[in-house]
Amino acid sequence: MANESAFYNPYSYPVTEKFISINGEGQRAGQPAVFIRFRRCNLNCSYCDTRWSCVSNAPCEFLPAEKIVDFIRKSGVHCVTLTGGEPLLQSHLKELLQSLSAIRDLHVEIETNGSLPIRSYCSLSCRPDFTLDYKLPSSGMEKHMLLENYEYLRTGDTVKFVAGSTEDLLRMEAVNKKYRLDQKCRVLVSPVFGQIDPAEIVDFLITHHLAEIRLQLQLHKFIWDPDKRGV
Repeated sequence: MANESAFYNPYSYPVTEKFISINGEGQRAGQPAVFIRFRRCNLNCSYCDTRWSCVSNAPCEFLPAEKIVDFIRKSGVHCVTLTGGEPLLQSHLKELLQSLSAIRDLHVEIETNGSLPIRSYCSLSCRPDFTLDYKLPSSGMEKHMLLENYEYLRTGDTVKFVAGSTEDLLRMEAVNKKYRLDQKCRVLVSPVFGQIDPAEIVDFLITHHLAEIRLQLQLHKFIWDPDKRGV
């Protein structure tokens, strides 16, 4: 991200965790990243693994933008992932993105659940890359997906499907075909941890000729305990 002139941001943000680890998923899986996790989410997915951070009264620090920027800058890491909860619920997120643009060569990614609009972020000079979920039937949240978001995708963005059943995989195939997602951005499919064998997903991709969709495992759940926080 290009270095820009100093921008004063007077706002604070409800951060439940900030830590340095590797990206467990997305286009930069395996690469060291700083994670800033915000509290509160508007969905309630059946397989949510950060439910503790999704409630409106989750314990958090209200961190001023300057402290978030300072933490990232001192880390020496050139990627930051804004996650949650749901980052797009945070007030003054655009101002935070502008503050982050002062860090030279920083790559900013937002992990979002797919139910909230990304349009207003896509014209920013400091536009982040998005990892955008599509909630499949087993999540219980498919009805909340905001499909107009797919108009604003670019090659640096990702649509991520988390599948727990054959029904989920068939729905993934239909959504990808209807919106031509694999022609616009990176498309990934991950198993709901412990619910479906990754080999079943591989077989599905091969037999259905989905050559542009990639299987991705959540690396952090194999490196550390699946329930461990801060990794």
